[in-house]
Amino acid sequence: MVSRANLSTGTMKSIAGKRIRGSRTGRPIMVLLDLLGRRMTLRILWELSNAEEPLIFRELQEKAETNPAVLNARLKELRAANLVSHTGDGYVLTTEGRSLCSHIRPLNAWAGRWAAATEL
Repeated sequence: MVSRANLSTGTMKSIAGKRIRGSRTGRPIMVLLDLLGRRMTLRILWELSNAEEPLIFRELQEKAETNPAVLNARLKELRAANLVSHTGDGYVLTTEGRSLCSHIRPLNAWAGRWAAATEL
């Protein structure tokens, strides 16, 4: 059985075979792509992955160039998905968050080559 964080309530629920936004199957890749496709999610992950120390809310807001409402909503979702955590010092990527970012970086490099080759 596949489980994921319910991004709206922070609880765990089964998604195997159930509809989620953008998917009729509830497959984990669809859940992840839906989350990553939300406004500012990738930017928040990017800023946290480049941070040398935990970032407090205001620092992360400035680095991500977003507003407090969007940042708060995304942090809630990312925490529920176990990609970001809050320590006493600020926000950091979890082990899963760091792992995800290690997979996104090669995709970013590929996208740069693709954009250059297709004149985007």
